[in-house]
Amino acid sequence: MSELVIRSITKNDVSACLAIYNYEVIHGVATLDLEPRTLEEWHEWYSAHQTVEHCIFVGTIDGVVVGYASLSPYRLKDAFKSTVELSIYIHQDYRGKGVASKLMAHILEHAKENDTLHTVVSVITAGNEASTALHTRFNFTYCGLTPEVGFKHGKYQDTETYALLV
Repeated sequence: MSELVIRSITKNDVSACLAIYNYEVIHGVATLDLEPRTLEEWHEWYSAHQTVEHCIFVGTIDGVVVGYASLSPYRLKDAFKSTVELSIYIHQDYRGKGVASKLMAHILEHAKENDTLHTVVSVITAGNEASTALHTRFNFTYCGLTPEVGFKHGKYQDTETYALLV
């Protein structure tokens, strides 16, 4: 496998990120979205992540987007400005190859360098062992389980919240 290159997202990467996300919408539970997102919605997502605090990084191999990591607003109230929610999605063909770890290291370093950020939160669908292991490896604190908060693929899904002070 060629070298993973991590860089800021460009408009040209939006459709590749959308394909990665929508695969998970249809086939998995890493997102509790039930319907695939549209390209128009994803361009809005891209536009909303053009600040230092709210950003997206893509991982590419040989110029192909194989995953992305984003920092999004955690809550809309001003008191939460210094907290962001982390999301990492990896193309199904590149899972288990270290892409998520490298994206996690990169985006956490970015968050630590930002004087306005204090806390990174992740909400993970319970049972996602790879994501749980990733967050444990990066010293996130387990904050608790929210039982049966979503219904997808014929069953109720729990979520687990993790946080890291940066």
